[in-house]
Amino acid sequence: METATDQDIVKIKALRKMQASALALLGFAVLLFIIAIYFKIPMLQAFSEAAMVGGIADWFAVVALFRHPLGIPIWHTAIIPTKKNEIGENLGNFVSEEFLNREKLEIKLDEFNFATKASEWLSQEENADKIANAVAVNIIPGILKTIKDEDVRRFIQVQFKEKLEGINFGDWVALALEPLQKGNVKDQLLTNLLEVISSELTNNKDLIRKKVKASTPFLSFGLADKSITEGVFNGLQDFLNEAKKPESEIRIKIDEYVYNFLEKVKNSEEMRIKINDMILSFAGKKEVQDYINGIWDEIKLSITNDLKKGDESSIKNSISGLIQTFGNGIKEDTIMIDKINNFIKNDLLSVLLNNKKVIGDLISSTVKSWDGKEVSEKLELEIGKDLQYIRINGTLVGGIIGLVIYGVEQLYHYFIV
Repeated sequence: METATDQDIVKIKALRKMQASALALLGFAVLLFIIAIYFKIPMLQAFSEAAMVGGIADWFAVVALFRHPLGIPIWHTAIIPTKKNEIGENLGNFVSEEFLNREKLEIKLDEFNFATKASEWLSQEENADKIANAVAVNIIPGILKTIKDEDVRRFIQVQFKEKLEGINFGDWVALALEPLQKGNVKDQLLTNLLEVISSELTNNKDLIRKKVKASTPFLSFGLADKSITEGVFNGLQDFLNEAKKPESEIRIKIDEYVYNFLEKVKNSEEMRIKINDMILSFAGKKEVQDYINGIWDEIKLSITNDLKKGDESSIKNSISGLIQTFGNGIKEDTIMIDKINNFIKNDLLSVLLNNKKVIGDLISSTVKSWDGKEVSEKLELEIGKDLQYIRINGTLVGGIIGLVIYGVEQLYHYFIV
């Protein structure tokens, strides 16, 4: 055989051992025959002669199944390789006619109750882990290797662009800002914003001083820096403090500006288009596109790193949990169990029965496509060990029959002749 697995090697050794045993027994019969002839022992001669005939005949019968005995192309030998096509056709017909029979299959399916057994099997943690491990170790990494990164990035970009273009951000902004025109929401929000600006201004006073110093003439020797900084800082703080007062003129102007802006967003189609275009143009910037392209890389890296954790993988454990939940859910749902069993019994069974000729032809054509010698070697490897018992039994039974015939012959001569 061209290639042999470890299991095949074990089978070959077992076959050779049984062949050697059968041959040794035949050799022992030959030895007994020689002894019988030399010492003139009729009973032993009868036994050994018949044993040799039986052993050789059965050796011929066993070998003739797989090859020509001694390489001689005797008629009706090497049955399996020469009759391979007929065997394949008969096997296909046998399976399609005997196995793919509605009455027999329905009885077996009813007895088996596939849905219940499958749900019980899936609900067991050990079995769910096996499936989840197979998915995590083989399927998911295989999918990640098969998928082209560029295709995924392009798909994400196209989907992102199409989704953005399908959204009218102007309407969304108008809808989101509408509550600001009602009640005290706008005033409170504006006051909070001014408080934040005032606080940040105080926290960054030193930064303002450095900016002012960097902008003042060198010949001032820093004498004007402090006064300018204080002036700028105090002026801004006064402005913000005044703006915080609801009745102040600054606050009224700010309120008026905000109100007009909200009205434009709410009622002006042109303003909504500008907002929409602004967001879409922002989404088209290189930085945003680079971020979108990196989404798939981050997802892929996260999946790969998680799967490397083995039993600690959250993906694997999630899959296992889903499988167990699915199994428990089906096990407790009698309606679903009936639906699954009825589907297998009716729909799936109908598909098999409607295509049983195709299945039979597939089996037949598959067997016909096999190499005759290889098929013969495969079958001999599987059943050849057991067939050696035929040779052993033939030798022993032949010897016993030889003794019986010898005994009958002696009785005949003693009582009749």
